[in-house]
Formats: sequence, structure tokens, C-alpha cells
Amino acid sequence: MTAVEPNRTAEKGALPHGRDAQHGAGMGIVLMLLAIALFSAMDAMVKWLGQTYPTMQILFFRSLFAFVPLAFLIGSMGGISAALRVNDKKGHVIRCLVGLIGLSIFFYCFAHMKLADVVAISFAAPLFITALSVPMLGERVGKRRWAACLVGFTGVLVMVNPGASLFGEMALLALVGTLFYALAIIYVRKLSKTETNASIVFYFTVTCVVVSGAFLPFQWVAPTPLDWALLIAVGLVGGLAQIIITQAFRLAEVSQIMPLEYTHMIWAVGFGYLIWLELPSLSTWVGVAIVTASGLYIIYREAYLGRRRGVARRWHSRR
Repeated sequence: MTAVEPNRTAEKGALPHGRDAQHGAGMGIVLMLLAIALFSAMDAMVKWLGQTYPTMQILFFRSLFAFVPLAFLIGSMGGISAALRVNDKKGHVIRCLVGLIGLSIFFYCFAHMKLADVVAISFAAPLFITALSVPMLGERVGKRRWAACLVGFTGVLVMVNPGASLFGEMALLALVGTLFYALAIIYVRKLSKTETNASIVFYFTVTCVVVSGAFLPFQWVAPTPLDWALLIAVGLVGGLAQIIITQAFRLAEVSQIMPLEYTHMIWAVGFGYLIWLELPSLSTWVGVAIVTASGLYIIYREAYLGRRRGVARRWHSRR
């Protein structure tokens, strides 16, 4: 799923202008939609495999075979020399740890919850990121975005439904996974000031391979021929989606393509119904509507403030 991919922050460089900008934005939108579809297909495969195989075994193949397409992404970001270069060792360790925990939790939840329910809860990530950016990044969050966060967390409570026996417990676990994903994004932001994107992608993927691989001797379940193909496909599809979404962020503004991430819910409902005859409950739909509205407001508010800061910087540079 897109919301549990901790490595998607891309080094955009200069965005195109004028007519090229319009074409780039259009292509960025197409690529974002394609990437979400691929991540959604990966989520469905993870859920299918999760009925039979341990979480760490699935995570191992997801990370190992992701290296095949990610090799091209790392090459475009400066190659192996840029990938191996480290300035903030502690930051990498923490980022890899929280990212690994978040991804593992989500893979586990896929096997025990409706696909759409997990995706819906993951939509709380922008709310966590906004709240955590204050103490961890020193960013200023105004009253409007704090209000949006409070409204969004109300929607989260509607979805999680605490106290509702097993579903409530699993939903809370998915919410914990979302928190760890948000922490991973915060650390990616911090690392981006001193580290190359190639190194951030490389070390996280290596960490996932090494840690999940350590569990294999104790949890190994021999795959069937079909499941071998699915385990390999999980990694290849996830890695390919990573490349595509990276290119989308290079071509278009964040505010133009981030709202498209909410189409993930459409795919989750579709895959869930076609494969497992799953449909989200009314409380999930109500909660996801509230969280989506608050998340969209936060995205557009940040874009608006970013444009204002850009205008202010240009005005001061002319004085």
C-alpha cells in the first residue's frame, strides 16, 4: 500500500515551468495513479500470502526482490557511491527501525483485517506527520491545521472503534503502524538535509532484508509454485511502484498529486470485494470521509503557505 511505503520521498530538483509544467503535471498525475494501483495490487498480494506465510517471510521477499527495480532508481540518484555515503548514522538507524516496525505491522494487519479497513486507517498518516513536525522538526502549525488534525482524529476514532473486541484491537494495531510510518517520514525529512535519497532508500531496504531474513530459519514455510511467483511479484511490483512514484514527484507539485493517494481506498475496496467478498462497514466509510477531508485541507493549506513563503523569499531577494 502507498501509505506504508516509507521510502517514497523523492529528490525532485527543479520543476518545469510554463507549458512544460502543464505537461509535467499531467504526466505526474498519470504516474501517481499508476503507482497507487501498483501499490494496491502489492497490498492485495501481501494479504493473500499473509493467510499462509509469516509476516517476516513476506517482508523478506518484498525487500529482496524490490532491489531489482530499485537498482535503476538508485542509479538515477547518484549510483552506489551515493547510496553508501552516510553522514547521520543515528538518523539512518532510527529511520530504518521505525520504518521496519511500521511495515511489519501493516503486513500483519493485512492478514487479519479487511484490506479497505487497513488502508482507511493509514489515511491518518498526514495527521500524525503534521502533529509530530512541531516537536521533531520545529515546524510551526497554525490554528487551522491543528483544527483539521483534531477533526481528522475524530474520524480515526470512528474507524478504529476502540472497545469493539478483536476488530478494535487490530484496528488500534493498524493505527500504531500508521504512527510508525509517520515517524519514518519525519526522519526521512530530517535525513534529506544531510543524506542522499539513494542512501535513504538503500539502507532501509537492506535493513528489511537483513532483519526479516534473520527470522527465516525459525519461521520458514515452503511456498507452492504459485506462491513463489507471488512472493517474487510482491517485491518487483513494490520496487516498480517506487520508481514510478518518484518520477511523479519530480514532474508535479506535491499538492497536485498527493490528494490522489486517497484513490487507494477505491482499489482496496475493489480488491477486497473481488477476492474476499469484503466490504467496509458504515463506520469505516464515515471515518474515512472525515479523515480524507481533513487530510486534503492539510495538504492544500501547506501548499498555500509554501507558495506564500516562496513569494516572500522572491520579494526579499529583489530588495
